Amino acid sequence: MKTKFISLLAIIFGLIIIIFPIMGFIGVNALISLSVLLISIYLLVIGVSIIDYNKSGAVLDLTLGIVLLILSICLIFNPSLIGFLAQISLYLAGIMLIVVGLVSLINNRQSRYGFYIGIAGVVLGLLYIIIGTYISNPLVLGTLIGLWLIVSGVLKLMDG
Repeated sequence: MKTKFISLLAIIFGLIIIIFPIMGFIGVNALISLSVLLISIYLLVIGVSIIDYNKSGAVLDLTLGIVLLILSICLIFNPSLIGFLAQISLYLAGIMLIVVGLVSLINNRQSRYGFYIGIAGVVLGLLYIIIGTYISNPLVLGTLIGLWLIVSGVLKLMDG
């Protein structure tokens, strides 16, 4: 039951991230803040759900989730922070996806599709950095984050 809930949560968060930029209702700061917030919530839920059988993985997920939650709150309530982080935010978001992918690789060694969730995070993080360096379109970048959440949600649903 927990796995299905987490899978559906990831898919829903991914769709939210993909749909909102396409609709054009939110700006770059809100897009980045929302993306980081949804990833942090997802990591916190994963951390709590695996704490019974994977303590080290849960600590990694919870720690990363808390750091990303703090970052997203700072971005939401201090929009000028995005100006400060604008030069490095692209790389930070890509690095966050890579780190989340690596944490998924570590946490999901025993599941059938866990390896692919981690690989997807690492690959999409690298794509995020490469594409963002040359395109820097928030719609494309937000879509990559949403795509990772959908892929990991679907794979987790197939695993459960």
